[in-house]
Amino acid sequence: MDNAEVLLIGGRAGAGKTTVGWEVSARLRAGAVAHAVIEGDFMGQAHPAPEGDPHRTGITESNLTAVWANFARRGYRRLIYTNTVSVLSETAGMFERAMGADVRIVRVLLTASDATAGERLSGRERGSELAQELRNSARKARLLDERAPADTVRIVTDGRSVTDIAREVVAATGWSGGAPAADAPRP
Repeated sequence: MDNAEVLLIGGRAGAGKTTVGWEVSARLRAGAVAHAVIEGDFMGQAHPAPEGDPHRTGITESNLTAVWANFARRGYRRLIYTNTVSVLSETAGMFERAMGADVRIVRVLLTASDATAGERLSGRERGSELAQELRNSARKARLLDERAPADTVRIVTDGRSVTDIAREVVAATGWSGGAPAADAPRP
């Protein structure tokens, strides 16, 4: 495999991106499919935002480029990347610059109802951030629904197990991935 491939898992806060990303990784490990995982939210976490980069897109791309170069040097060609808006078409250029112009991009948008997202966020957010996170989640859900490219695979997460969702995500990639062992460690 010469060309890089990236699985972009996007969705509103509370849709299950990170959890599904780890389960996809477990399935791929079980099938002996080499890959790397990047939680995209961490690529731009800096406060205050870098001067001239208020949305942190420049620092995110710089960090993605550096981290991917380290993986690629070691022979990795597949990447799982989770981030809320990663599936939007304007991110394609960032991945082409970081991973090569001929990178194959697979977009998966995880969806969840307001009730499901609210329940999940209430279970993980503690302190002053919950109300803001709920508002942002609803806003991002609308934005993603309106702007995700036509080739984006949309997967509903309400009332489904993470293993069922991950199986559908792996199928969308065309990568082989077996059922994970119950005690498989995270990468």
